[in-house]
Amino acid sequence: MHKTNRPTGPMTTAIHTGEAPDPATLASAPPIHMSSTFVSEDVSGFSAHDLTPDSPYAYSRWANPTVAMLEAKIAAMQGTEACLCTASGMAAASAIFFTFLSAGDHVIVSDVSYAGVAELARDTLPRMGISVSTVDMTDLEAVAAAISPNTRLIHTETPVNPIGRLTDLAAVSALARQAGALLSCDATFASPIGMDTVALGVDLTMHSVTKYICGHGDAVAGAVCGRADLVSKMRVEAAIHHGGVLSPFNAWLIARGAATLPLRMKAHAAGAQAVAEWLEADPRVTRVIYPGLPSHPQANLAARQMSNMSAMISFQVGDAATGERIARQMIERMEIIHYAVSLGHHRSLIFWMGTQGLMDSSFRLEGRQREAYRAFAGDGIFRLSVGLEDPEDLVADLDRALG
Repeated sequence: MHKTNRPTGPMTTAIHTGEAPDPATLASAPPIHMSSTFVSEDVSGFSAHDLTPDSPYAYSRWANPTVAMLEAKIAAMQGTEACLCTASGMAAASAIFFTFLSAGDHVIVSDVSYAGVAELARDTLPRMGISVSTVDMTDLEAVAAAISPNTRLIHTETPVNPIGRLTDLAAVSALARQAGALLSCDATFASPIGMDTVALGVDLTMHSVTKYICGHGDAVAGAVCGRADLVSKMRVEAAIHHGGVLSPFNAWLIARGAATLPLRMKAHAAGAQAVAEWLEADPRVTRVIYPGLPSHPQANLAARQMSNMSAMISFQVGDAATGERIARQMIERMEIIHYAVSLGHHRSLIFWMGTQGLMDSSFRLEGRQREAYRAFAGDGIFRLSVGLEDPEDLVADLDRALG
């Protein structure tokens, strides 16, 4: 079958990259290679350091055809040379930290980060001799001031989970370049469709693939996209040595979801825009945070940096007691939206998060950082992941729950 190297559009890329008719059967759909080992046709070594991009498949911890298919697809959608898929989003974050940081190094991390990343940076990295600075990534002067001669990595997240705060990636990238440091970004909320991280200067883009790329809430995975040389280092360190590899079956499931990602993200964003506008107009709701709303404090940055506003909405209903009461009503009254953690699925999900708990699970912020976080998050927020249901049905469900 003739193959072209011509650039393709986002839908064609998502559907076809990494896939080809099965050479043995000519099946159109990609097979699942559920094999831990592969027959060798040559005498070879047994070290990860002997591997090259052309090495044949030998053992699925090193490489697997089904996982490689998904890696090629995600790299193409993100616009990078290569991708490493991992067993979870946290395995992807760990791949970045433990490949590019050593004892004596310094890393700067967003002061609001996904809880697992925050806890890893707060509790584990210092125990391994890696110093950590937490910084509000919207404050470029603070980012610049935190950089030291041994800074090797700046890690951010945009939009940040769960408060929807954005990082100006081009500006932070310029600071990282000046310092000779790598810039990594958790772009899970945006998905590969929503943000051209390569053009914005990001070296390593990570995703919790469990979310939008999978899209159906039935498989857990992570991914890190970047230059081939950086991904090759992570493959040896994180996949082969640390062993956080992705199951071929999960890779196959996720590839099915990834094929429709561009189409889904358009529907996600359209639905979220309609729901966010309804929430903002409802007097029972005191604040709505969504990048597609003009009221978002960084609406201009969102318009400049994001091509798809995704479907993550944070909103408030008053004080903590009111939030807890409404959360209980949601559990009892909602008929469509699931009261559950996670995000990016085809079905809508919502969960209430108390500000105190969020701060404690992040970096136990103190002083000015704590005040800034509380000013942004208020007395607790609802995180709503808008799925692919009809927006009017979601509005009716929320209306019932808000009472």
